[in-house]
Amino acid sequence: MTQPTVVYDACVLYPAALRDLLMHLAVTNLFRARWTDMIHDEWIRNVLKDRPDLEARQLFRTRQLMDANVLDCLVTEYESLIPSLALPDENDRHVLAAAIRCGADSIVTFNVKDFPKSSLEPYGIVAIHPDQFVLSRMVLAPSIICSAAKRQRTNLRNPPKNVDEYLDCLTQQGLVLTSTELRKYGDLI
Repeated sequence: MTQPTVVYDACVLYPAALRDLLMHLAVTNLFRARWTDMIHDEWIRNVLKDRPDLEARQLFRTRQLMDANVLDCLVTEYESLIPSLALPDENDRHVLAAAIRCGADSIVTFNVKDFPKSSLEPYGIVAIHPDQFVLSRMVLAPSIICSAAKRQRTNLRNPPKNVDEYLDCLTQQGLVLTSTELRKYGDLI
């Protein structure tokens, strides 16, 4: 079975805890995670706008680590596709263009409505909420997902989080179904 390819939209990379989980999952080999420099620019710009306590260099380091640790993650040469695409928000066309260019199966996004089925279907792409996405991977490989979640949780130092605090954080990040499922494996997280 071939690994599905997904493109992470900027909105799922914006929240630090969700971004961190998605990066831990991206190195599991359950799927291929992809993004672009434009997607990086968008999430970083929005984080800096909302978090004046952070500096660009901090987020640039995060960006470098993401690119260095996820094999073949950057999609390039997609820009020529952008003008021909139609989406409710023109600013999302670059995400669809990247997904088309890399042959993605899915776009992982909170903004599923911004990627209507009628616009994605001709390319064999679906938009999926990050909660549904992580849960779909968990159904296939619960031990791998639990292991990735445990790595993320145990790496948290400022402040450290116990299992319940960690899962509450995932719930606040919009992963309601995922955190509910992970609670069943509490001793593995």
